[in-house]
Parts: sequence; structure tokens; C-alpha cells
Amino acid sequence: MILVVGVLAGLTVGGGVGVFAASSTKTVTVCANKKTNVLRYAKNGKCTATETKVVLNQTGARGATGAKGATGAKGATGAAGAAGSSFISRSVCGSDGMTLCAVGVQGPGGGTVFYVDTEGRYSDFDYLEVAPAGASSGVVWSTATPHCGLLADTDCQSAFLTTSGEALNLLAIGMGRAATAAIIARHDAGTPVAKTDYAAGVADAYTTPTASDWFLPSRDELNEVCKYARNTGQAAGADIVCTGGELRGGFSSGYYWSSSEFDVIDAWGQYFVTGNQGYIAKYPTFFVRPVRAF
Repeated sequence: MILVVGVLAGLTVGGGVGVFAASSTKTVTVCANKKTNVLRYAKNGKCTATETKVVLNQTGARGATGAKGATGAKGATGAAGAAGSSFISRSVCGSDGMTLCAVGVQGPGGGTVFYVDTEGRYSDFDYLEVAPAGASSGVVWSTATPHCGLLADTDCQSAFLTTSGEALNLLAIGMGRAATAAIIARHDAGTPVAKTDYAAGVADAYTTPTASDWFLPSRDELNEVCKYARNTGQAAGADIVCTGGELRGGFSSGYYWSSSEFDVIDAWGQYFVTGNQGYIAKYPTFFVRPVRAF
């Protein structure tokens, strides 16, 4: 019997040398001829009656680690994914209060949804709803009460509401509620002015059976109301004035007040006949159509 120790480098097989590649661990069966002692590799692991079976455990040394290859070129940057949105559709609209809210659908306050924040821009509301009817057919933007200006002692029709003119900067969608509050705060200072005497007060006092949080829309919110009234469509963008077919939803073909101030003597209004917006003196009497956010 032949004892093989260590790495099996070569075995004489029928006069030749069979070389087995080293591996971490491998069992090899060879057959030794009982007469000649010549070894042969038994591929199937079986020997004949004239041979002696020898099983070898072959443990090879691990070869040296090759040199690290060069780093490949950086792949092209993939296309940017679409911007995420916090908007989630709500099913609180319709006469049953269970319908999915959308432009033209009855809102929870009993009015009509005219704006949907599909891009998730606003954290405090998803929809804007316009009142089911006008709150006034003619009222001034502000009264001549001396509650405005630097010392809150100037005629509100000839001065900014406050030193910094809060309503002057509250033009965009989402700003109407704050502008309305600023106007009311000045008219309530000292001896309060009746809310029926000025546009923001009329809108704030407006109620429906299911809502009391109505306000006078900002300049851009009023434009969205006009686009709904003229069936222009929200997709036109906030900077596009309303144009389109006949007025719907009980709107009048006249001027409507926004809650946005323009300068000391003017405020923003919109003519629903042409859709044009402009600054107008604070004392003419125009329509008021409140809105609310939810």
C-alpha cells in the first residue's frame, strides 16, 4: 500500500503523469495494480479485483491573489424622478359628503370646489371652495374709518392698512385668509366698524349651514374663481386671466373685490366680463363672493 502525504502533484498512470489541479479540498480515488504497483486514476471511483483502492484527500494551497483590476468608468447619471407631492385626494365632497373632491363638485361648505392643490404646495389646505352665492352686490373695499396708516389714525381709504401694508403683499393663492384677517383687525381696532360696511367684513361674516370660515379671496385666488366661473380651467395657470364662455354658478358680469391691497388708495379687483384684473380705488362698491379652504 502506498501512502501519499501533502499535495498530490503527479501520479504515474500507465507510464504517463496525470496532473490534478489543486483546489481547497478534493477526494481522489486511485487504483494500485497488485502486481506492478502502477497507479491509475479511477474517474468513477471503482477498482478491479486485481487492484487495490486508494482514496486520497487532496488539499491544495490557495494561489496568490491576483492584482486588482482597474476601476471601470462611472456610469451615466440616471434621469431624475418626478417630484413628490403631499396631496392626497379626499372623499368629503358632494351632497352626501362622501364624494371625491374635484373642481366643479360641491364642497363641504355647500359651495363649489374651484381649485385643487394637486402639487401639494400648501400645507394647510388641499382645496378652495367658492360660496354658493354672492355675499354682497355692492360694498366698498374699506371704509373711511381712521384706523389705518402708521399710527392707526388715518382714513383706511387713503392709507395702507398698517405700516408695512400686510395686504399689499398678500396676493398669491393661499394668502386670502391672512389678508382678510389683516383688514378686519384694522376695522375692529378702537370702535369696531360693522362688518356689513366693507368687503372683507362681509366675506368673514358669511355663513352656510355647514361652514363659517369664509374669507375674501386674494388677487390670485379671485382669478381662479373667475376661471371657474368662465369655465377656463385650472390648467391655464395662476398668471392667466379668465376667459371663456358665459358666466356660470350665479356670478355677475361686473367687478369683484379681492382682499389684496395695491397701494395706499387702491386695491385689486377683477372684472368678470373680460377677466381683467386691476387696481381700483378702495371706495367704489363691487361684488363680494367669499371662499374657504379645506
